Amino acid sequence: RRVLFRSKRSASSSLSDDGHLSPTQIKKLRTTEPSNGVVSRTSTPRFRPWKEVYKDRFKVGTNWKYGRCTTKVFRGHTNGVMCLQFDDSILATGSYDATIKIWDIDTGKELRTLRGHTSGIRALQFDDTKLISGSLDRTLKVWNWRTGECMSTYQGHTGGIMSLHFDGNLLASGSMDKSVKIWNFSDKSTFSLKGHRDWVNAVKVDSASRTVFSASDDCSVKLWDLDSKACIKTFEGHVGQVQQVLPLPADYEPELDSEVPAADDASSSASSADIPPPAALRDSFGPAFTAGCAANRPLPPRYMLTGALDSTVRLWDVATGRCLKTFFGHVEGVWALAGDTLRVVSGAEDRMVKVWDSRTGRCERTFTGHAGPVTCIGLSDSRMCTGSEDCEVRLHSFKNDNGAVGEVGVSRSEEHTSELQSPPLS
Repeated sequence: RRVLFRSKRSASSSLSDDGHLSPTQIKKLRTTEPSNGVVSRTSTPRFRPWKEVYKDRFKVGTNWKYGRCTTKVFRGHTNGVMCLQFDDSILATGSYDATIKIWDIDTGKELRTLRGHTSGIRALQFDDTKLISGSLDRTLKVWNWRTGECMSTYQGHTGGIMSLHFDGNLLASGSMDKSVKIWNFSDKSTFSLKGHRDWVNAVKVDSASRTVFSASDDCSVKLWDLDSKACIKTFEGHVGQVQQVLPLPADYEPELDSEVPAADDASSSASSADIPPPAALRDSFGPAFTAGCAANRPLPPRYMLTGALDSTVRLWDVATGRCLKTFFGHVEGVWALAGDTLRVVSGAEDRMVKVWDSRTGRCERTFTGHAGPVTCIGLSDSRMCTGSEDCEVRLHSFKNDNGAVGEVGVSRSEEHTSELQSPPLS
């Protein structure tokens, strides 16, 4: 099996396609959010006039459009980087070298290394107080990432852990044992969701609707009801192992064809005629969302993205189960996926990172630089971070006008200025 031990992992803005804001959005920009678009854990909020915020966001949007960015390369891992997450100041990376590294984004320095797993790290996620990691050693570990202390270890899977995601008090983990486990931090309960026929490569919890998405090597994606512990939808269409599933924000709306395509139409987009009326949405999820008081239960996210080893990214209508768009462009399997209402970023076995318009599915830009498959991606309004089997992590910042490339890590630290040129649009 060629894909053994290879994979992914990861971790919106108000700009329109041309980088402009609507009048309504401008009024909302008397805000305290920092200019980099990521909320800091530690910084003190400061008032910023809407004109300043508008200028910053316009510049960021233009830089994304033309591929103008500064790039930092983080080196230090001794094996492939398989998962990462970043915020405004901290980058966390997990590797097949069985370590997790915490980096200072501004200085590029490695702050600490978390050691304790006995096999490769396939998944991680952190917040203000903790970092949770999942490993091929079949365990989940909870760390104080500020001190490096391992606070607890969870066991329960009978195969290596491929994925994890926590939201509120719920943690989901996906494993080579073909199951999804749900861990409740509040009452310490746990249970398994079984139905996949192969490894579970990605999980995403939606605590509001009390559902969880899972993607598997069996080429399917499943939506589970955490109350009944039952699978309520299965999405099939990929012809390769599904590596990623990504529910999209509530304000996301796709751009669809206005007319129903003919039977021989080669278009990769569905028609707006396929969208059900709002009244039918709740019914599509069954009794768990319609019976009695469940009629007021929040619905799962309306749209989701998936990436698979068939080299495609697909956009789905969760309510109908239909594939609305297929994003073609990669020439080898897609391992990594991130996105918001503006853009989707994918990384693949072909060593390329592609940036797509999330509404139209058009590939806007392709980034190269990695010497191995791109296995994980993180995304914010103004930054994109990619990890690879080449042991490197590349952080692109779109806040500046000029392109620069810097290399940081345990081996050397240097920075020089150059214009980052992306290949022609795909």
